[in-house]
Amino acid sequence: MLTIQSPETQPWTKAEFEATLRAQHQRYHHLHPFHQRMNAGQLTPQEVRLWVLNRFYYQRSIPLKDAAILSNCPDREVRRVWIDRIIDHDGRKDSEGGIEAWIRLGEAVGLSRQEMLDDRAVLPGVRYAVDAYVNFCRTRPWIEAIASSLTELFGPDAIKDRLVALEKHYSWIDPKGFDYFRTRLTLAPQDARYALNLVLQHCLTRESQEKAVQALIFKCDLLWSQLDALARGDTRPIGK
Repeated sequence: MLTIQSPETQPWTKAEFEATLRAQHQRYHHLHPFHQRMNAGQLTPQEVRLWVLNRFYYQRSIPLKDAAILSNCPDREVRRVWIDRIIDHDGRKDSEGGIEAWIRLGEAVGLSRQEMLDDRAVLPGVRYAVDAYVNFCRTRPWIEAIASSLTELFGPDAIKDRLVALEKHYSWIDPKGFDYFRTRLTLAPQDARYALNLVLQHCLTRESQEKAVQALIFKCDLLWSQLDALARGDTRPIGK
């Protein structure tokens, strides 16, 4: 007996699926008012430091979420490639990674290494969002976790704008601290292409495609919520 799929359950073509994923660009946090203020040169030094310190909690958690993806992935060839992401952030014994580069950004804006590594000052909203992301990658199927990483499709353009804004409006920051962004301009497009191809290759049913899109939306939302917390600032009582 021939089964005819309804339009609601028929898989998208690869082109339709990719277009739906890319359409989530409208949810990306480059549109958040906090980033808009940053790009316009309107942040105070204290706001910049708050952003750098809190964003570091996210940066240092990236290898944790990638390790979680590896632990759930049965495909050896995917693991061989994906492990490079951990090395890119953690670095090797004889080379600096993204985490160290972000610490140097912290030092460039006036934070000490100890302040960066001590996460007690991280805002509760940021901590909750980042921990939720790591937990998502631990508990969801590996291909959905990889789909959540596709915010990298939107990152390079945002990084270019951010780098221009930082160099133009925040001359008090040591430009050596911007090396992290320059490195990501090269790595992020490569990472995004590989992850996108995996998602297009493995999500072949309408259900799995929609779950991939929802995973990407989830990631966009948690990035946005981090900036919501930064925009509010630290509202905890004295003695926190």
